[in-house]
Amino acid sequence: MMHEHESTISRRRLLGTAAGAGAAGLVAGAAGGVAGHALASGDAPAPLTSLGAASVPFHGARQAGITTALQSHAHLVAFDLVAGARRKEAAALMRRWSAAAEAMTQGGAPDGDDLVAADAGPSSLTVTFGFGASFFDRTGLKSRRPDALAPLPSFSADALDADRSDGDLFVQIGADDALVAFHALRTLQRAADGTARVRWQMNGFNRAPGATARPMSMRNLMGQVDGTNNPKPSDADFEERVFVPAGGDPEWMAGGSYAVVRRIRMLLDAWDNLSGEQQDRVIGRRKSDGAPLSGGTETTPVDLGKQNPDGSLAVPGDAHVRVAAPSENGGAAMLRRSFSYHDGFDADGVPDAGLLFVAWQADPRRGFVPVQRKLDRGDGLSRFLRHETSALFAVPGGAKRGEYVGQRLLES
Repeated sequence: MMHEHESTISRRRLLGTAAGAGAAGLVAGAAGGVAGHALASGDAPAPLTSLGAASVPFHGARQAGITTALQSHAHLVAFDLVAGARRKEAAALMRRWSAAAEAMTQGGAPDGDDLVAADAGPSSLTVTFGFGASFFDRTGLKSRRPDALAPLPSFSADALDADRSDGDLFVQIGADDALVAFHALRTLQRAADGTARVRWQMNGFNRAPGATARPMSMRNLMGQVDGTNNPKPSDADFEERVFVPAGGDPEWMAGGSYAVVRRIRMLLDAWDNLSGEQQDRVIGRRKSDGAPLSGGTETTPVDLGKQNPDGSLAVPGDAHVRVAAPSENGGAAMLRRSFSYHDGFDADGVPDAGLLFVAWQADPRRGFVPVQRKLDRGDGLSRFLRHETSALFAVPGGAKRGEYVGQRLLES
């Protein structure tokens, strides 16, 4: 890995200072050729804009990309170990991947860099690693596989493509710049050569930072405000819902989480044929502002008992927010951190678009599984969705400096 002090010109050097990321930074961002000329001629480089300069630490007790604010671009990738690759080779790969991710998330360049993102700062890049159930069989670590990594049950809305589901290794990449995100994806794919090959890969997006007048909840491709009822770090039970505690089983997962990944196709033509009022009743919220049909604003708690003047429920019995509410699922909850996707149109013009659903929880048996079972039985929204891929990964805690992600598993 090439560290800052080992390179006379690195992406990190281009960041300048935070104090300079104001009006001068905006000019530099709009005229990249000028900044490049200044650098080539030996003049002090102009600082990047605040968007490019933002960085998320790679090291820590927990991996980045779980509670990190949603970025505008994402790649979700699963790898399978090649024939002959075992525990030793997997450990070497995780060491290479961690070193490359550390460099890129801080604006540096890994060994053999292709310079795709050479002119950009880290742009809030995060790289998150996980292990699928099959990884433990291939590496001789079956006895260390967590019970919580048991296969997910089948659901009636499933139309799963086995070739685009599961996988030995999982990588989630997020960034606020498309080139930075692609650069990370390509770097990790090249670093895996000879040890692991891509099993499937999906591309996602969200609204770009600064696209709204103020920070707002994301909207999905149905136009609905999404994520309002997500657990929040300020909640008293947030930690126990999302992260595996120290002393948990297995110990190497302390500080980690479990990621459920689902590619959920939205049947947008059928959805768009509904009136606005019908769409509101399917969700249980107003599409215009995300407020619950029981009244208030987006952040007002949903009153599931409220009735209309005619005695009907303000929030219909099969409304998505009712069926998914923790109070209706024994308190089960998960942190949803999803991205939209659009992979073109079918031959008949139907969009292949929807949600790359990523849900984080301390134990999927107490998070995703009971909620999805309830949704599968009575959610009015399920008529407009098709779950086409599915995977579950154990995502260990973060790495300290000098360590790599998964070291407690692979070297214990």
